[in-house]
Amino acid sequence: MSKVVIIGAGGVGGVVTHKCAQLPEVFSEIVLASRTEEKCKAIAAQLDRPIKTAQVDADDVAALTTLLEQEKPDLVINVALPYQDLTIMDACLAAGVDYLDTANYEPLDTAKFEYKWQWAYQEKFQQAGLTALLGSGFDPGATNVFTSWIAKHHFDEIHELDIIDVNGGDHGYPFATNFNPEINIREVTAECRHWENGEFVTTPAMSKKASFTCPEQVGSYNIYRMYHEELESLVKHFPTLKRAQFWMSFGDSYLKHLEVLGNVGMTGIEAVEFQGQQIVPIQFLKTLLPDPSTLGPRTKGKTCIGCVIKGIKDGKEKIVYVYNIKDHQDCYKEVQSQAISYTTGVPAMIGAKMILEGKWKQPGVWNIEQFDPDPFMEDMNKYGLPWQVVELDQFDLDK
Repeated sequence: MSKVVIIGAGGVGGVVTHKCAQLPEVFSEIVLASRTEEKCKAIAAQLDRPIKTAQVDADDVAALTTLLEQEKPDLVINVALPYQDLTIMDACLAAGVDYLDTANYEPLDTAKFEYKWQWAYQEKFQQAGLTALLGSGFDPGATNVFTSWIAKHHFDEIHELDIIDVNGGDHGYPFATNFNPEINIREVTAECRHWENGEFVTTPAMSKKASFTCPEQVGSYNIYRMYHEELESLVKHFPTLKRAQFWMSFGDSYLKHLEVLGNVGMTGIEAVEFQGQQIVPIQFLKTLLPDPSTLGPRTKGKTCIGCVIKGIKDGKEKIVYVYNIKDHQDCYKEVQSQAISYTTGVPAMIGAKMILEGKWKQPGVWNIEQFDPDPFMEDMNKYGLPWQVVELDQFDLDK
């Protein structure tokens, strides 16, 4: 029985809170905190058990530390903005609390998706005897665990990794993002990097396209190669990888809107002057777009996210695909959210459960693939993200 503080009351924060509330034998006390406490109270009202809410500014280390010292949780689940990872880690160190997040830190003023800032905390967390688990969402998160589980159970050596994230859902809007618009657009418009022969190769954003047919009649989709942070940690922890790529599906309407918005400067992340005030275009755009947490009731279709790995087993080459398929409406019925928030929030709950149960409790800063994947994979099947594993005869997205 453990107490957690969840920081962040967006779409993912709502899912994490719902899923933690479903397991009172693990999460005996829950505090949900956000800059806007009304959002926390709205989530709390959806639950069938009482939780505590609080107001806190995740940019303010002193305020965060005070909250943690008052509440004395066993773990902080950070589902705030990636810009706030370091301040929350600092507060956890000051208050002596374990830490978990779903996305790596990135500076506010530049779209850099790197782990170096958080990896630099390794010695601090070790010396404090605290655990920090990075990237316990779906991608990063479940995709890292898929990779480590496949490597553990199906291969002697893995050589090629393709992470494929397909969202076959339709929310009915001409243009909207399924998670924080600012983070989503920064990610999609950043330069692509993929791992090839011992180094990262940089190409223009969205410049490589392929077609992918999902299993179980989810459909065929255009997928585009882009950079995603789990590539950095996976190629470090699986040095036999000769190539690693990340792919995501995008519809033509989304891409056309994104192109036009980019052309007129609305996706910019540097401040401009407007009527005597400094505004950041992408932050202004965020206020005009639908709130991702409101998309649940109107999103139909399924997600299909997984990893295809080529490697060697007993001297022979083989190809293994592990994936999860999730229906948007099933997610909404369970936790009043669409599947993008659900597939991120459930692994956050499971990662927290791993730490609190002592299965992944180790002082230091860790990426999720550095721990034993088996209990996490078991819990994915138990708590809403069932996965399938198939062996493929062939696989080549370059054709």
